[in-house]
Amino acid sequence: QVQLVESGGGLVQAGGSLRLSCTASERTFSSYDMGWFRQAPGKERDFVAAIRPSGTPTYYADSMKGRFTISRDNAKNTVYLQMDTLEPEDTAVYYCAATRSSDLRSWMWYDYWGQGTQVTVSS
Repeated sequence: QVQLVESGGGLVQAGGSLRLSCTASERTFSSYDMGWFRQAPGKERDFVAAIRPSGTPTYYADSMKGRFTISRDNAKNTVYLQMDTLEPEDTAVYYCAATRSSDLRSWMWYDYWGQGTQVTVSS
């Protein structure tokens, strides 16, 4: 059982930056593919970014390319999401998740989830 804990969310003005962190309890963290998803009120859970166990390759939703960067530090059992040039449309609860599936863009294939962290971007 992998426990994931997100942190780093908060309130930021449009154009600002935040870095989310997700720390895993499991020492086998380095064997998992990791993903970030987000869910706004009344909307579906959407793929944001994902990263393979070694750190490459990485994958992004089209609207996040060039603004968000996913990375990981396996020694710290932590995956990060650096979010730059934030827009009000990025407001959502952000979740990290772990999987060993080859399909990283669908939330259905992820086995473990964090509790989520709220990101609010004001205009």
